Amino acid sequence: MKGHIVPRFKTLATALVATAGFTALPVASAVAEELGIIQVESTTIDDRFEAKRGEPSNIGVIQGEEVDAAHTQNVQQMLQGIPGVTTELQSGDSLKIHIRGVENQVYMGEKPGVAVVIDGVPVFERTGRVNIDLDNIESIKVVKGGASYLFGDDALSGAVIITTKRGAKQAGTKLAAEVGSFGYYKGLAQVGTAGENYNGHVQISRRETDGYYDDSASKADYINGKLQYYVDDFSDLTFGFEHADRMKNSHGAVKGVTAAKEDPKSYNPEYDDYASHYEVLLDKLFLTYSRDLSETSNLMVNTYRFTDATDYLSSPIDGEEDAYNYDNDYDQVQQGIKAEYRAGGESLAWMVATDLRDNTYDSEVIFNDCTGLGAWAGCVEGEQYGDNSTEEQVKALYGELKYRPAEKWVLTLNGRHDRIDLDYTDYLDSDIGDEKSFDVSSWRLGANHALRDNVDIYSNVSTGFRAPSASQLFVGTGSPTMRTDPNPDLEPEHAVNIELGVRSRTALFGVPMELDAAIFQIDRTDHIQASAGQYTTAEDNRYENIGDIRSRGLELALGSDRQRKYSFDLAYTYLDTEYTSYDSFYLQTYNTDYDPTCNPYVPPFSCEPEYNSTVYDNTGNEVPRVPNHHLNLKLYYAPKANWLLTTEVDTISDYYADEINELKIDGHSTVNLLLNYYRDVGNSNWEFFARVDNLFDEFYYNTARSNGDGNDDGLYDEEDLSLVVNPGRSYTAGFSVKF
Repeated sequence: MKGHIVPRFKTLATALVATAGFTALPVASAVAEELGIIQVESTTIDDRFEAKRGEPSNIGVIQGEEVDAAHTQNVQQMLQGIPGVTTELQSGDSLKIHIRGVENQVYMGEKPGVAVVIDGVPVFERTGRVNIDLDNIESIKVVKGGASYLFGDDALSGAVIITTKRGAKQAGTKLAAEVGSFGYYKGLAQVGTAGENYNGHVQISRRETDGYYDDSASKADYINGKLQYYVDDFSDLTFGFEHADRMKNSHGAVKGVTAAKEDPKSYNPEYDDYASHYEVLLDKLFLTYSRDLSETSNLMVNTYRFTDATDYLSSPIDGEEDAYNYDNDYDQVQQGIKAEYRAGGESLAWMVATDLRDNTYDSEVIFNDCTGLGAWAGCVEGEQYGDNSTEEQVKALYGELKYRPAEKWVLTLNGRHDRIDLDYTDYLDSDIGDEKSFDVSSWRLGANHALRDNVDIYSNVSTGFRAPSASQLFVGTGSPTMRTDPNPDLEPEHAVNIELGVRSRTALFGVPMELDAAIFQIDRTDHIQASAGQYTTAEDNRYENIGDIRSRGLELALGSDRQRKYSFDLAYTYLDTEYTSYDSFYLQTYNTDYDPTCNPYVPPFSCEPEYNSTVYDNTGNEVPRVPNHHLNLKLYYAPKANWLLTTEVDTISDYYADEINELKIDGHSTVNLLLNYYRDVGNSNWEFFARVDNLFDEFYYNTARSNGDGNDDGLYDEEDLSLVVNPGRSYTAGFSVKF
């Protein structure tokens, strides 16, 4: 990296801008790094504390070195150490991320309520899940509270900002290999170079596993890289790319606790997931231009194109192996341009920016096998069942102002306005299709006060929103098994976050420590949900702004100096989430008197309905799948140079699996062990590791949910739960070498 760039932007204005949370663009120079995602170059207490100074929101930062050293198989194992974050993990490395209890109440393909930002671009993948190459992470930053003031749509409760690897430190060659339980294997090769005016690298990797469940093998092949070129002393260009080829079958869900306690690898067609046999191609391309216009101003422009081509089968045919009713072909293109201009003075720093997006979402569904559809009219194998397209255009302006009215105060104001235009077309039914526009404003007002050199108090009020989807507005049907009507009058969901926190750097018994604690409340209004309950077949069912939700809680992070022989990191979350308004939830149970041969159109006109519905008032109920308590503790022991033993204890309390709070899931505690050994041999750096997850083989569920009489026995009980069982004790070992 060019040394003469580093000393610039060292004024007070620089410090203000550097902590402003400007995370919207990948950065391309040392100047840009100071202005972008907060970088923590080491794990000492001083660096961790100083990195957050002036920030009015509770944030968590994980460096790529920590991700590499942990040797986890999914992002969930990294994020569980950040207070306020919960995840929904299925088989493989596919997961949804939730912050502060928001959006834990839905499943399948909905947006997650958290903006997932990769290299500056909010990325929405079809399932709302995060598919990221763990071996290509430079940093992960979690911003908690409404974050639409920076990222727009779907940042109801925060944002997870992932920056991929970059810079001259990637120069050289790296090789790595891992093996583990259930046929897990990873191989990686990286080659990088750096010169006076450039640096770049290319990395290829493969992760694959046989999986713990029947038909749950998965594979992910990646090739990615970046090339950074210094145009002159004041500007640079960065080109980044990634191609992912992923395959996965079952999510691993089984129906009911009885099935969950059986051998999950044994085949039972009754337990087939609704969707399976995924083949996913992901491509990411971006080009960033960064220029220092003066000692106190900078311009960055980013253009990008992300594509997602997903094919999968859905609606399994009862009693038949590998037979599905529908073949789904989904193609998504996200492309756009973002630009940010930043400047500062002695006591004032500011940023103005624009975000222009042009996205398309195409979906085609073909009848794959009509035997499971009975005599349903119109089913012809190989012909189309659905063919539609959504065009989405976003035009947004946003900005940030940081002002230091006195030496120990920093005030922050953010604002953003989004214009979202949706155009939906159904190619099989000209009567279905329409246009809709939303104008939504978001903001944050925050303050940071330095009580002492080592103690800050911070607070903020922030907002988030999520606009209705085209299918909710114009079609209603989320899947062939859920019949809902369109509702073009839907309004965006909104969330208001209020937060008060303290961060400090101190010493306890002579050991340097960092504390970060916050209390918060998120009020979510106009929550969008099907009026007759989730995934039901009830008549007169449509998406509506059905109610409100409140989340309250405490987040606590406490850590000691990692440079010592003994150290630790502790993360604790208390969450109290409830529906403050939700008075019409329909629970369906199978009618045991139902006669499928009865014709309701001939005498005696007395056919019983197939399902009975009971209306519940969920107001005051807890939001499902949100434990009240979550504790994560990591203990580090370095017995001698080059050795590190990490013991992790992760504990969550019990929680409800359903909206009506009938079915409760027990909490659990797990213990994980990780041993790292580092060795320099000549010009090469070697690392060996061994990892044991769930050391004591605790039985628990990765996910647990229910919304009705899933097994059609006329009862609503624990046998209706959809469950993903944790694999239990598992092992991983491997090595890497860089030279």
